[in-house]
Amino acid sequence: MTQSIDRYFSKGNSLAHMQAHAARLLRLQGQLRRLLPDYLGEACQVANLKDECLVVHVTSAALTVKLRQAVPSLLMEFARMGVALKDIKVKVTMPEYRPAPQVPEARSVSAETQAQLQALASQLPPDAPLARALQKLVARSRTRAPEDQG
Repeated sequence: MTQSIDRYFSKGNSLAHMQAHAARLLRLQGQLRRLLPDYLGEACQVANLKDECLVVHVTSAALTVKLRQAVPSLLMEFARMGVALKDIKVKVTMPEYRPAPQVPEARSVSAETQAQLQALASQLPPDAPLARALQKLVARSRTRAPEDQG
């Protein structure tokens, strides 16, 4: 992998070609969205263009079928816009899965424990970091609703 990347970047104008290719893909994305109904255009993403074959990723199998049915008319519309394509390949892609962030479990401190922590904090020097932390913990525990405390 490193060797092929090094070989790619050793060419003088490789980055310029990559930038031009990316710009062309963005233009094709915009053109594709204008040609399709909103619901279908929003589900499509131009993935690549190679040898006059446009690769489009779609987030739904059902919409993939609809887009494949539209390929002949899309090829004609792209030709009218001055984009010569031989084919449009449509592939289903799964949307990126991101699990929902975990909500931290609400924990409570009993009244007896609060009193013991307060007593411990009062035995420490007032400017001690542990004393401040214990007082903060007790204060937070007192502000919770009674039904949250167990």
